[in-house]
Amino acid sequence: ERHFQQKIVFTMLAARRVVSVAASRRLLLASTTSRPYGQMIPRAGDEQSMISDSIEQIRARVARQAEIVKASHHSFSEEVDEMWKWVKISLIIMLPLCALSSLKDILFGEDHSAHHQDGPLPDYMKIRNKAFPWECENCDLFDMACWKKCKADMAAEG
Repeated sequence: ERHFQQKIVFTMLAARRVVSVAASRRLLLASTTSRPYGQMIPRAGDEQSMISDSIEQIRARVARQAEIVKASHHSFSEEVDEMWKWVKISLIIMLPLCALSSLKDILFGEDHSAHHQDGPLPDYMKIRNKAFPWECENCDLFDMACWKKCKADMAAEG
């Protein structure tokens, strides 16, 4: 019974959350759609009224776009200054960081020779469904030891 009551409480909390999110979305939608610039089709009527409606809608959209540009416009010199600011940040911060990272890898890098085997590969690493399309059909493309052996065998056979 206690488990059932907990489920009811969680369900009620979830329902409250859904209602509050929906209300906030409705409020946001109402605040953003108060401008009549979303209508694209003129009202039905005679040809002259449709033309005048179309022209009015175009003027409203152009005015709205001009408002947006005026509110967020930066001069060319401001944009150039911003660009150079980020170029300097990139050079002053990122170049030394890349140099230090490279130096760390060179000095303290992991020795990869421990991962390389010189002996034959295990059988599970040489599974072939069909032969390779080159003359040494059982050798991997960059397995030089296998290629040397194959060439020597081919020369011996003759």
